Amino acid sequence: MGHPKFEIKTAKNGEFMFNLTAKNGQVIFTSQQYTTKAACKNGIESVKTNSHDDKLFLRKEAKNGEPYFDLTAANHQVIGKSQMYTTKAAMEKGIASVIENAGAAEIDDTTT
Repeated sequence: MGHPKFEIKTAKNGEFMFNLTAKNGQVIFTSQQYTTKAACKNGIESVKTNSHDDKLFLRKEAKNGEPYFDLTAANHQVIGKSQMYTTKAAMEKGIASVIENAGAAEIDDTTT
């Protein structure tokens, strides 16, 4: 098993984004895209800060009925979203995983 980490990547359009991965390497959260790496790193700090407040996790449902969540900052701006889940219980486990892993996650910058 590895460590939880924020993995900074370059998107196809050249912008920056990050994934939060659990200890097993599974992606549990994907950020929005940022025009600069500095803004991307600020997004990571925002996840670390805001992931401890359950009210900032917006539970949603896709058009096909699959549950997922968005994590928002205190100003209600969406930081990113989860993968799609098959059940609401699985989505709640995903939220718990973000809460558990975000604070201690390392940053792995794959763009350098």
